[in-house]
Parts: sequence; C-alpha cells; structure tokens
Amino acid sequence: MIDISSRVQSVWRRNWDAFIRTYRVNFIPPFVEPVLYLLALGFGLGTYIEAVDGIPYPVFIAPALVSISVMYSSFFECTYSSFVRMYYQKTFDAIIATPVSIDEVIAGEMLWGATRGMIYATLMLPVLLLFNVVTMPSSLLLIPFAYLAGLLFASIAMCFTAITPSIDALNYPSFLFITPMFLFSGTFFPLDLLPQPIQYFALAALPLTHVVGINRAITLSAFSPTNILNLAWIAVATVFFFVLAIRLMRRRLIV
Repeated sequence: MIDISSRVQSVWRRNWDAFIRTYRVNFIPPFVEPVLYLLALGFGLGTYIEAVDGIPYPVFIAPALVSISVMYSSFFECTYSSFVRMYYQKTFDAIIATPVSIDEVIAGEMLWGATRGMIYATLMLPVLLLFNVVTMPSSLLLIPFAYLAGLLFASIAMCFTAITPSIDALNYPSFLFITPMFLFSGTFFPLDLLPQPIQYFALAALPLTHVVGINRAITLSAFSPTNILNLAWIAVATVFFFVLAIRLMRRRLIV
C-alpha cells in the first residue's frame, strides 16, 4: 500500500518556495525557448517547408514546443534536481525525520515536477499567442493538460532516479530516452513519415508521442477519436509509473 496524506503538500511547498526564490532564472527559459525555436525552425527552416497536412509549419510545431518544454522541465526536475536533494543535500532524510513518510516525500517531488511543467506551459502560451500560432480559447486547455503530462514525465523520471547509482548515470536516460522522444514523437514532422516499425515503437513506448498528439489537437481545435486513445495511454502510464516510482524509491531509501 502507498502511504500518502495531506502532508504531501509540505514537500511540494518546500520546492515551490525554493523555485520562487530564484524566479528570475526559472522564468526566463519558457519565454526565450519558444522564440528561438519559432524563429529558427518555424519561420526560418519553415520557409522551405510546405504546409504539413494543410497546416503552416510554425503552427504545426507550436504544440510540440509546449510538449517538449513540459517534458524537459518535469523530467529533469525529478532526475537531476531530485537526486541532488536526495543524495547530496540529504533533504529527503531531513523531511523523513518529521511525520512525513517516504511515500509522501516522493509523491510531493513528482507533484512538484508536474507543477513545474504546468508553469512552463503557462508561460509559453502568451509567446505562442504573440506569434499567432495557436488558437483561442481552446489553447487554454494546454495548461491543465500540461499538469497531467508533467506528472507522467515526473513519474518516469523518479523511476530512473530510484535505480541510478550516481548522478552521472542519469545521462543515459537523458540521451537514450529523452533525445529519441524529442526527435521521433511527431514533433517536427508527421509520425507517418517514419518507417512503420518506428511508428509502432513511438506509439507504444514514447510518451511524448501521445502528449504531442493531444496538444496539437488542442491548439488546432481539431479533436478526433485518436485523442481519446492518447489520453487513455497517458492516464494508465501515469498511474503505473507513479506507483512504481514510489515503490522503487521506498526500496532505495529504506536500504
């Protein structure tokens, strides 16, 4: 059984307070990154690319940029940052010395990772609106969905944190898991351009594929039955990895 109560919010609040103390540094990337990507890829390289399925290329990649930002912010928060708090700063040990349980510490970390992903998506939305590459009001759904997507990536990240022997070993999931998702999840070109085995692999094993699919439907106001399958995949995977992460971290910290 998983031991989680309202005390999980104290872990979340601790990370929020640390985030706000350095808000100037934390708030810059969500504003700058979409501008650079849109200028370089959307309006630079995009001038040589015809519309993708009738969609202008900057509009096509805009939801992918949000998805990538949510993935990066939540994943790296619950890998490198969580590992530092756990191993070097001994923050987890200090919190566990209070009535807060191990399960609540890990759950709070993952909920914070999801929150950070949602913050980044929220900050990116005005930039995308400024470039006129998303539609309103449907694009407001990017914000709550970013929390669910962020929780998925945070949960997966915490599983890696639980089993990695050192902080240097976290480079492996970064390069072998995150980078393939960045490239082969329908982010910068349609998924159906890939060989069919890779398409199946992307749909079965790359979470970003489903996140991009839903975000693209949101920004284009073009929902389809496929998005229900995307959402179901994300929901099931989130629950699975959330529970798995808590169990793996419990085993590591108790030992």
